[in-house]
Amino acid sequence: MGKNVENQRRPIGIFDSGIGGLTVAKAIKKQLSEEQLIYFGDTAHLPYGDKSTAAIQAYAVKICDLLLKQNCKVILIACNSASAAAYELVREYVGSKAHVLNVIDPVVQYVGQHYQRRTVGLIGTKQTVHSNVYKKKIDDLDCGIHLKSLATPLLAPMIEEGFFSNTISESVIQTYLSDPSLAGIEALILGCTHYPLIKEQIQAFYQGKVEVLDASDLVANYVGHVLQQLNIASDALQGEPHFYVSDYTASFEASTKIFFQQKVTLEHYPLWE
Repeated sequence: MGKNVENQRRPIGIFDSGIGGLTVAKAIKKQLSEEQLIYFGDTAHLPYGDKSTAAIQAYAVKICDLLLKQNCKVILIACNSASAAAYELVREYVGSKAHVLNVIDPVVQYVGQHYQRRTVGLIGTKQTVHSNVYKKKIDDLDCGIHLKSLATPLLAPMIEEGFFSNTISESVIQTYLSDPSLAGIEALILGCTHYPLIKEQIQAFYQGKVEVLDASDLVANYVGHVLQQLNIASDALQGEPHFYVSDYTASFEASTKIFFQQKVTLEHYPLWE
């Protein structure tokens, strides 16, 4: 029994290339309020979307070392690019020390349940879209879902720089969503954890005709389900969320406050000395 309670009270580790994964962290904090969160934003190497698979894997392993040192029971890769490039490797690397989850599977599961034999769109970074990870997983469901994908590389850096809910973001979003390759979709997967910050603008573009799928809530549900299944859900909050970044910048701290909607103290933790 002692060991079980010990496992329940261990924190959840979450990592992303920057602030995008905070949309997921915030949803988890809201839904699973008893869980302590440890977040790592790899700001020194963002965005991951245009990095090579090998580079993302190297960063991911280093970040997992820190999260394992912090005794995390779950490591959530809160980045689509890293989920696509490093999930299998990280699972192997971490072994039985923690349960590794990604942000792609819960979305694919949802689409499989609600959009059989229909057309679904996907926007994400070049790494996510060109990896074909969503297409492979959706095809494996064998539900007759037709996936139309578009790489939207300007969106994540634009959001990191604080350009959302203004005319610049408006015009970039409209240009991307008007692309003929997304014609005729009934739902749109936001295949990057930054994108929930521009969800309202995307919804406004579609005027309610397309369901905009925000991974953060789906992922938070999924994490809660996994914790219950493994019997490692916490019964009491062990501490406030702790945030690490590989490169400290004032703009990152400001963005973090907008994202998490509370004051956040960032600890600088370089991956390579």
